[in-house]
Amino acid sequence: MSAAEARVRVILWFDTEDYLLRADDDAILRLATFLTREAIRGVFKMVGEKARVLLRRGRRDVIAALKRHEIGYHTDFHSVHPTPAEYLSALGWDEGVEEFLRREGPGYEDVRRIFGVRPACYGQPGNSWGPQAFGAMRRWKMPVYMDSGWHVGLDGRPHHYGGALTFFRLAHEVRVELGGPGDVAEALARFAGARQALLREGGGVVSTVYHPNEFVMTEFWDVVNFARGANPPRSRWKPPGQKTRAATAAAFANFEAYIRQLKTYPDVAFITTGDAAWLYRDRAVGRRFASAELREIARAVGPRIGFQRRDGLALAPADVFALLTEAAARGGRAAVTMGPTPFGPAEAPPVGPAPKRTDASQLTRTVADVASFLRRHGRLPSAVWLGSAAITPEVYLRAVALWLRTRRVALRPARLATARYVATDEPRLWRWPIHRPGFTAPAMMALAKRQAWTLKPALLGT
Repeated sequence: MSAAEARVRVILWFDTEDYLLRADDDAILRLATFLTREAIRGVFKMVGEKARVLLRRGRRDVIAALKRHEIGYHTDFHSVHPTPAEYLSALGWDEGVEEFLRREGPGYEDVRRIFGVRPACYGQPGNSWGPQAFGAMRRWKMPVYMDSGWHVGLDGRPHHYGGALTFFRLAHEVRVELGGPGDVAEALARFAGARQALLREGGGVVSTVYHPNEFVMTEFWDVVNFARGANPPRSRWKPPGQKTRAATAAAFANFEAYIRQLKTYPDVAFITTGDAAWLYRDRAVGRRFASAELREIARAVGPRIGFQRRDGLALAPADVFALLTEAAARGGRAAVTMGPTPFGPAEAPPVGPAPKRTDASQLTRTVADVASFLRRHGRLPSAVWLGSAAITPEVYLRAVALWLRTRRVALRPARLATARYVATDEPRLWRWPIHRPGFTAPAMMALAKRQAWTLKPALLGT
């Protein structure tokens, strides 16, 4: 069954990261070869150093086998400190995007060079997440974020965040464990439950993740070397312990039996993130909205600023902000074509007394200024200036929506409702053996909440 025809789609992805244990190379080869034989394309998210190590070791057989699958990106060195959340935690939006590109860009380019393709997706190492990665992804023209975590989610379903199709905090993450034969029956029962739930709601995605090294190691390579903030020099890095031949054989037997069983379902298909990018493509981008439609969009703007679903597409709050700003800048009677979702504000709005009223002349001049800001920076302003006084983007959007509908000018309270889908900073959010105990990133998660302006559901096309 094709990806377009299936109702339940499985994305099978592998964080391909262990560049210390040589047996991991053979595990990758076996996985890639098995999947090719089964006519399944997996998603192998490559660490830059792992790609370079395969080349240095002369494992062109592994590289060739992987080229039959989709290649994603998984940072340059994975767990070597500072990890992404660590180095991004004290940075704002612009400098954070640049720092992510500085640190992770060389690995991205090496993966692209070694495999001859542009990596199709990105996902963070462990729980080392940061919103600025989405800014870097746009610079790389990378359309999909694929990983697991708790930082952002939308009712357990695929969504758009930071302008990228995002598979994160999904309701259905199912895999078979790699121990005894009883694991297969248990996993198939969980998959059957996920499948039935998705069929009841019209279809959806099951996420299935592995690390190739899981099949051959007794402990994770990074925990051996970088746990709890440790950062030894490379000369002291140690390979992890290795499974017995029998334990490795049992692990592969479980995996292969599970995958073959999933193939027997007539309404299930395996897809890559590239397939998903097409199936869940953002149909609002490039859409021309007539003036009557824009007034309808404006009518839906209230005190709680959220995403909108309209005629088979979804609009993030930032989309609404950009569309209505451009519509108002054109006098409210012209059609507007939507571009890429603007990023959210880089900073918190200034603290201080906000104006309680303004007039049409000032609002018109402010609209022109905001439209210029959007075109120049590709993100929402942190403060919207009515002459010498600032209001929040939320209050501004509500005022513009009211003006487009009624030609009345009023400043009314508003807040970003989608911020609730972004986690509030706390230690357990960053719980990963590699982070130092008690690591938190409150400023970065506040920035992530501001990027909730970009959040909206990812809708399947027809």
